[in-house]
Amino acid sequence: MTTTKTKPFLISKKLVMEAYQRVKANRGAAGVDHQSLEAFEVRLKDNLYRLWNRMSSGSYLPPPVRAVTIPKKVGGERLLGIPTVSDRIAQMVVKLMLEPSVEPYFLADSYGYRPGKSALDAVEVTRKRCWKYDWVVEFDIRGLFDAIDHTLMMRALQRHTKCPWVVLYIERWLTAQIEMPDEQLVSRTKGTPQGGVISPLLANLFMHYAFDAWMTREFPDTPWCRYADDGVIHCRTEAEALQVKEALSTRMMGCLLELHPEKTRIVYCKDGSRKGTYADVAFDFLGYTFRRRPTKNTKANTVFSNFSPAASSASLKAMRQRVRRENFRNKPIYSLEAIARYFNPILRGWIQYYGRFYRSELYAVFRHFNQTLVAWAMRKYKRFHRRRVAASRFLQCIAEQQPDLFVHWKIGMRGSFV
Repeated sequence: MTTTKTKPFLISKKLVMEAYQRVKANRGAAGVDHQSLEAFEVRLKDNLYRLWNRMSSGSYLPPPVRAVTIPKKVGGERLLGIPTVSDRIAQMVVKLMLEPSVEPYFLADSYGYRPGKSALDAVEVTRKRCWKYDWVVEFDIRGLFDAIDHTLMMRALQRHTKCPWVVLYIERWLTAQIEMPDEQLVSRTKGTPQGGVISPLLANLFMHYAFDAWMTREFPDTPWCRYADDGVIHCRTEAEALQVKEALSTRMMGCLLELHPEKTRIVYCKDGSRKGTYADVAFDFLGYTFRRRPTKNTKANTVFSNFSPAASSASLKAMRQRVRRENFRNKPIYSLEAIARYFNPILRGWIQYYGRFYRSELYAVFRHFNQTLVAWAMRKYKRFHRRRVAASRFLQCIAEQQPDLFVHWKIGMRGSFV
């Protein structure tokens, strides 16, 4: 009589396949093993079976996470942790299992990394609330992903799942080593790598208890909006804002987190009808600056002052830097059509996100882009060498004949070459 060997954990192969398909759709860089997604797919069936076998048997041990630095919009660098392809799939398996268990408990005003919600949704609701409430507590948690306490994290996790392999692997990912850019391996006693598949969900779960549920319990009549580690709280009076800010600081310290001292402020939402003089009358949130702006009432044909969002100066600077970094002005080998094919998805993304509110703030970026096209034409065509006006007229003519060539030309930015 033969006995059938069973795995300690029941993980379906279908779930592993779905996880792979989602990871493939998201792409991503190689991890510490330098294996690309394409290389992983050379022996896809074997690699997926091996991963399923190890996860089902409980023997899967996450490899170290590769640390890479990326620049921040406001200066400085941010450290991201890049898992291997196989580890990303494993994390996706756990995410697919865990997310349905925790998502129903998350509150409506938590917007970051959630299905069916976006940063623009958060900007929209904040915009409307700034019209109703005079004061805002703007807050930012310093290094949330690097600061999450593992004991508190596991306590929150175990309130929502009894699945042993979900708990086991998340605990292993929390303590997996990280390979620094100098190839030194560093052990972790806190935090979850920003860049990991499972990390945003874990951060949201942690912040649900550290902030969302606490805020709803302690200040039930005070609306708020949070996107990952960034958020705003709307208050009626300055005294209320001071009380909330002090309580929030105490709460974060109790959760072993720290409010960023320079990015946590009380702001007066000054507009045309709100009187008084205060030091802080603007704040940044999700790439937008909220401040007093002239707004046209098209029905009454009048202009009034409104407290509204538009692309922040840091965001505009980052867009111009992206154009400069690609340096196509010094690459005359490119055709105009090739430049359009490459940049149109980028330009479209800027318009879709930053053009949602006060699109006119983007016009300076598009003028800069058009001027870069002029510089490209002066290098590509000898007849335009040192003849900026002639090159500008040349591109102006193309823009009028082919207004769909570049996406920003479609929205009235075809006449900014000179």
